[in-house]
Amino acid sequence: MPNALYDALFAPHQGSSKPFLYLPDNTALSYDAFLKLTAQIAHVLQEQDVKPGDRVAAQVKKSAEALALYAACIQAGAIFLPLNTAYTPNEVEYFVGNAEPRLVVCDRASHEALLPIAEKAGARLLTLNGDGTGTLTDEAARQPDRFVTISRTGDDLAAFLYTSGTTGRSKGAMLTQDNLLSNAQSLVEAWRFTADDVLLHALPIFHTHGLFVACNVILLAGGSMIFLPSFKTDEVISWLPKATSMMGVPTFYTRLLDDPRFTRELASHMRLFTSGSAPLLAETHNAFEERTGHRILERYGMTETNMTTSNPYDGERRAGTVGFALPNVEIRVVDPETCKTVPDGEIGVLEVRGPNVFKGYWQMPEKTKEEFREDGFFITGDVVAIDKDGYVQIVGRAKDLIISGGFNIYPKEVELLLDEQEGVLESAVIGLPHPDFGEGVVGVVVPRNGSTINEEKLLAGIHDKIARFKQPKRIFTVDELPRNTMGKVQKKILRDRFADIFQTK
Repeated sequence: MPNALYDALFAPHQGSSKPFLYLPDNTALSYDAFLKLTAQIAHVLQEQDVKPGDRVAAQVKKSAEALALYAACIQAGAIFLPLNTAYTPNEVEYFVGNAEPRLVVCDRASHEALLPIAEKAGARLLTLNGDGTGTLTDEAARQPDRFVTISRTGDDLAAFLYTSGTTGRSKGAMLTQDNLLSNAQSLVEAWRFTADDVLLHALPIFHTHGLFVACNVILLAGGSMIFLPSFKTDEVISWLPKATSMMGVPTFYTRLLDDPRFTRELASHMRLFTSGSAPLLAETHNAFEERTGHRILERYGMTETNMTTSNPYDGERRAGTVGFALPNVEIRVVDPETCKTVPDGEIGVLEVRGPNVFKGYWQMPEKTKEEFREDGFFITGDVVAIDKDGYVQIVGRAKDLIISGGFNIYPKEVELLLDEQEGVLESAVIGLPHPDFGEGVVGVVVPRNGSTINEEKLLAGIHDKIARFKQPKRIFTVDELPRNTMGKVQKKILRDRFADIFQTK
């Protein structure tokens, strides 16, 4: 029976003895063994009364079995809902209550806390631990290793991913089979993945990057993955000689650069390093190329659109940009007030249209309508500019726009100047309530090792390089910027921390 996503990603590997996953204990799981496990879990889903279109929520540690649960949901026609392992039971209660899954799968350690939450939502609860044990796999071991794949159309939902919720309650982004498959096809083409590739995978799999980008691309190409639970420098360095490619976040690359064992020789055989989920500093870009001879390929995407743009595989990979629209994806930059496309070089909000763009927000038809133009373009909320050569530069989020004294200020412009100053490793610029200007510009900087930041000297260093209204009124020093699990700076935390600095006494 037709199931486009399963038929493209999984079915071609039936019976293949080729290694699919290389595991931390130095064992390998073949494609065929993985698909047999997938079929057994699909039978468990049916036994748990999971029907096509039902949701399966999973807050589990990364493992081969966790990935097989994702595959089983596709094969059984269920909608997979991965949840960040850092979420508290209180947060999980919101997601479970909103998504109304038929089944919740969690680590044994969370069972007691999540059982009443699952029961309240009318969901069943099974366990799956990081070592692959649990009631889910206990049940699976008793099942046949063949499963008749459930028929699904390209427009049927394959997964939910909840947005980060930085501007309110998280929203469930509904992703169809076509959304996921079309994006994997575009990335295989753009990044030249083949069956010869071995991807070093140290990302989490509750996120677009680690699950839909990394895993789906390798499955479609027929390659293999070194499947590490998380990024640990020692492990990555030891496994790197067996890899041909690596997908990471900026933190991965800065940690590798901090280790003298990471040499040009160690990386000489690699075909591709990509980075995403957070901006890559130009300094990291340049240091990585100088150390290894490789230029990291930076790309851009979001929960609602999967991957949207990428620097070229062949051609200049330009630091500070995320390249061009991927095949079959349309982008435009729009003035948020006039809704008209802005000329190249001018700043506006990025809008996207294509088969990669999600179907809408779960149970939020009005919010969905607000975020789409009548011609089908999705309003990303990311503020960008496209340079004369067509490269997209992310300037910031529209919600991070600072309006001071009636003037619009984009934090990225100020951050780039601060990052150039002596002693500054990185910075974040935020707007805080100000009695005279509405919002006052504030810089938060992380010093380089051994450096001391002088606020007056730093302000003097950018004084002649940027308009007065854009200049920070205060500079604060922190040991590190708060980030989420994918490395994105959490500016809301900074805004909360320094919220009262302009308040009158």
